[in-house]
Amino acid sequence: MRFEFFVAARYLRAKRRQAVVGVVTTISIAGVAAGVAALIIALAITNGMRRDLQDRLVDSSAHVQLMRVKADGIKDWQPLLERLRGLPHVTAASPGIYEQVMVAYKARDSGALIEGILPDQEKTVSSLLSTATPGAVRALEPQAEPKTGGASDPPILLGKDLADSIGAMVGDTVTLISPQGDLTPMGVIPLFRRFRLVGTYHSGFYQYDAQMGFMRLADAQRLFDEPDLLSVISFKVDNMNRAPEIGRSIEEAAGPGFMTNNWMEQNRELFRALRLEQYVTFIVIALIVIVAALNILIALTMMVMEKTRDIAVLMSFGVEPTQVRNIFLMQGFLISIVGTALGLVLGYVAAWAGGYYHIPLSPDVYSIDTLPFAPRPLDGVIVSAVSIGISLLATLYPSFAASHVLPAEALRYE
Repeated sequence: MRFEFFVAARYLRAKRRQAVVGVVTTISIAGVAAGVAALIIALAITNGMRRDLQDRLVDSSAHVQLMRVKADGIKDWQPLLERLRGLPHVTAASPGIYEQVMVAYKARDSGALIEGILPDQEKTVSSLLSTATPGAVRALEPQAEPKTGGASDPPILLGKDLADSIGAMVGDTVTLISPQGDLTPMGVIPLFRRFRLVGTYHSGFYQYDAQMGFMRLADAQRLFDEPDLLSVISFKVDNMNRAPEIGRSIEEAAGPGFMTNNWMEQNRELFRALRLEQYVTFIVIALIVIVAALNILIALTMMVMEKTRDIAVLMSFGVEPTQVRNIFLMQGFLISIVGTALGLVLGYVAAWAGGYYHIPLSPDVYSIDTLPFAPRPLDGVIVSAVSIGISLLATLYPSFAASHVLPAEALRYE
């Protein structure tokens, strides 16, 4: 094989009168490099999107949530919470009550999901409170005798994007409008309650920052007119990938009338779309490699036409057709190897630079505020195999044609 490699490498170093072949060969290498680099960058972005969305979703929400099937609230929740907290694989649990409300400040308003929590327990199942402004979480600690009215309006914590959308700042008084109102002869009149904005949080995940808020559990129970009831008990488990299985064991321990939900079920469509996007991106950008492979086919075909006399001489000296075929197969292999190596270097360097310099995104469109990159070594192996495989397929025709050159015919007019 050293003979075939030597001749193939010699042919790739085109002489002056073979400049066109050399240009086409260079274009072929550049095409393979561009396709490989584009694939590496695209896969790094899709992997990064999946990683960041999954990490932020898992960190910002509980792994498993327990609720009533009839949505009639969880009664006598304290002993149930303590009992479920001791189940195998459950590492933390937190009570909560939530409701959709309207948050208004002056002439601006927005819909929001407001959850009543116990901060010390909520921090064990979610990381949203860890991104809050200083002192805001302490203001949500339970108090023995809640105060009302005037400057002692109960505290509330809103997502930064939600607070910005209504123009409220820390210290302002916002109005919450709850559909759980009083029944009158004119119908149900919504409840209006004033709250003091004690802080904001910024998780970087737009859906949470623009649509959620927190208040004390007791204040939420009064606002929603649900005395000593819970909407949900949230759990953190020791293995988030086993959340469905652990959720079923929590259901059984809680008894009839309960159901669970988990982070996989809540975000199934999102991750399915990301996986489909990854496949489509791979197929579409792989077309660049196919175009480069066509350039390799053209370059080798031109090389065979240019070297017909040399091939005839080699075969007249006893070189086997198989060896001639291997020479041109080796040429295609060398082109693909060089192009793939250059593409891998360019792709991984570009992915590293993109992750280092934090390219900004519009969070209301992409849910995250920077473009994530997560290059994986396995992607490089897969892309290299695809690139080299397609390139070798492109060499089959010209190498087959070279091996069937008839020396007598080729040298007849020489």
